[in-house]
Amino acid sequence: MPPFGPDELLAAYAAGVFPMADSRNDPEIYLVEPQLRAVLPPDCFRLSARMARTVRNDRFAVTVSTDFEAVLDACAAPGPGREDTWINAAIRQLYLTLHARGAAHSVECRIDGELVGGLYGVTLGGAFFGESMFSRVTDASKVALVHLVARMKKGGWRLLDAQFMTDHLSQFGFVETPQAAYLRALRDILDVTPDLAALMAPLTGAQAVDYARQPTTQAS
Repeated sequence: MPPFGPDELLAAYAAGVFPMADSRNDPEIYLVEPQLRAVLPPDCFRLSARMARTVRNDRFAVTVSTDFEAVLDACAAPGPGREDTWINAAIRQLYLTLHARGAAHSVECRIDGELVGGLYGVTLGGAFFGESMFSRVTDASKVALVHLVARMKKGGWRLLDAQFMTDHLSQFGFVETPQAAYLRALRDILDVTPDLAALMAPLTGAQAVDYARQPTTQAS
């Protein structure tokens, strides 16, 4: 592959593809274009009564982009059923650079100051491309996802792309869409300018549940 930097990475997202590596120690990066994409139109978000209670009780202190590097490294760390990672050194540096530019963000969940779960991804136009999540405590990554959706709705994002479907995602209303339909939807929102301050602003658990359940705000 020719030199692949942060500008090329953003162009890849705009074209509907994303980078991966075969393993942590493999220096090569390749681009993936799934036939089916797991996506969440924000107005299709589903939140169970149990999960709503979990978010509302504020067991987790939730922040945005206060420790992006730690979330990135936690997502790359080995875990049950995941002995290796697709996040190699080159990919790690790309996302750190995008974060420094304000194009990549993390959601952190902490208990007593300790990072116990979270997620990270890239924002481009009206889309947020979720890359990975981790959880060291039950429900931590789910709470991070609810907070992300709440902020996306508050700020006017139109689409959350999670790439590949899992049972974890399907319970929240993610659907699989053919790549051609995904690309059409993506083209329609790349010129949207969401409110980044809404992504970063503090929200209580109760506020996050309320925003997550509201219709999407339309941004310009």
